[in-house]
Amino acid sequence: MDEPVSYERSGRSARIRMDDGKVNVMNVAMLSALHAAFDRASKEGAIVVLSGRETIFSAGFDVKVFSSGNAEQTMTMLKLGAELALKVLTFSTPVITVTTGHAYPMGAFLMLAADWRIGAEGTWRIGLNEVQIGLTVPRFALEIARQRLTPAYFSRTAITGEMFGPEEARTAGFLDVVTPIDGLASAVAAAVERLERLDAVAHAATKLRARAGAIAAIRSAIDEELAAR
Repeated sequence: MDEPVSYERSGRSARIRMDDGKVNVMNVAMLSALHAAFDRASKEGAIVVLSGRETIFSAGFDVKVFSSGNAEQTMTMLKLGAELALKVLTFSTPVITVTTGHAYPMGAFLMLAADWRIGAEGTWRIGLNEVQIGLTVPRFALEIARQRLTPAYFSRTAITGEMFGPEEARTAGFLDVVTPIDGLASAVAAAVERLERLDAVAHAATKLRARAGAIAAIRSAIDEELAAR
């Protein structure tokens, strides 16, 4: 797969799809392509519909980079991911995520930063599993999770690395709606249609106002924890 991210304009929405032919690992190439796609959608003023492969949204950050011991590569990857999540959280137009398969960090962070999350019924799982694989959850990621998940589920997923299926993920706050797979297309169309009716200026301003605390905390975490060394 030459391009890990595709971009397709449909009316007032832009469909951004992650597909690296494997598990949509969030390496520098994938993250850079996502930044470029969101920048294009921003210039076009398009509502974004972000999705992954059929069986996996994203396997998260590239663990091979973490285990390589290359501090520069690790910092580059983490900063790209953190800045992307902040970009989604503050995006001027609505962002919808569509999930039909597993979502691990960094994929889960993008879902938590979006405005409307649609999940398909299935056996897939989502969560923040860093502590299960020997990683300390970055501060920016904790702040992204904190602003969206219920307090009890925030503690469970961040501190114990518990993963959840679609229905419990909706209870936790990872998803807004869960639909049978054959109803997914209509659920996405209905969400786009509803969000198209929003006043664009009011939506953008209210989003920044409502998330001001989280935005400031995430910005601080990025600047302090992921600054170039």
